[in-house]
Amino acid sequence: MTLRITYLFLAAILIANSSNAQIKIPGALKQAAQSLGQGGAPSQLEIGSALKEALEIGVTAGTARLSVQNGFLGNAAVKLLFPPEAQKVEKTLRGLGLNKPCDDFIVSINRAAELAVQEAKPIFISALKQMTLQDATNILLSKEKNTATTYFQRVTSDALNAKFQPIINDALGKTDATRYWTDLSTRYNKIPLVTKVQTDLTAYATQKAMDGLFYEVAQEELKIRSNSGYRNTALLQKVFGYADGKK
Repeated sequence: MTLRITYLFLAAILIANSSNAQIKIPGALKQAAQSLGQGGAPSQLEIGSALKEALEIGVTAGTARLSVQNGFLGNAAVKLLFPPEAQKVEKTLRGLGLNKPCDDFIVSINRAAELAVQEAKPIFISALKQMTLQDATNILLSKEKNTATTYFQRVTSDALNAKFQPIINDALGKTDATRYWTDLSTRYNKIPLVTKVQTDLTAYATQKAMDGLFYEVAQEELKIRSNSGYRNTALLQKVFGYADGKK
């Protein structure tokens, strides 16, 4: 065993110095040194690249699932409902028999999210570049299964919100969600003695659409971390396989 380690150590030294000293390295030594390097831990660059690759897979899969009809509406985990401060509006109006307008609003705001998220992918992919390598190892080796997604969400949400909000606002108009909401809130605010409700529908829908997409990204990260069958590139296999060995 000692001779083998020494053999590989000498091979590594010879490889490292061959470019300057122009030493001719025997094939067996060269092969041994390369094998030794391949068996080591992934570099920080590889870890960072793998995490970004995993997140990109998540964004791609998430936008694909959410951008189809009922992508939001048919998914209880991400479905948009009345804004929290407006739930009393829904309860009151449904109590007055206005079920259809309330249902129409819920459908329309989810359709807006489904429409807008089609344009989200390039924005989210671009934001991945903001992830630095400094926290890469801690993220990889975290016991939490969605640490990369959480980190990504924390460092990019403000910039993503600014870019995504105009897209959501346009989608709300195209699906008539804005019109439905204006009609519902106006009806409610005319009821005697109620506290008037004022909701920034665009801000609400933007945040909920982003939350939905981050949720889907987290599901993909969980798959890659928990099931080696989802690691469909050599880089993902190396980096997350290394993480498996550290658990």
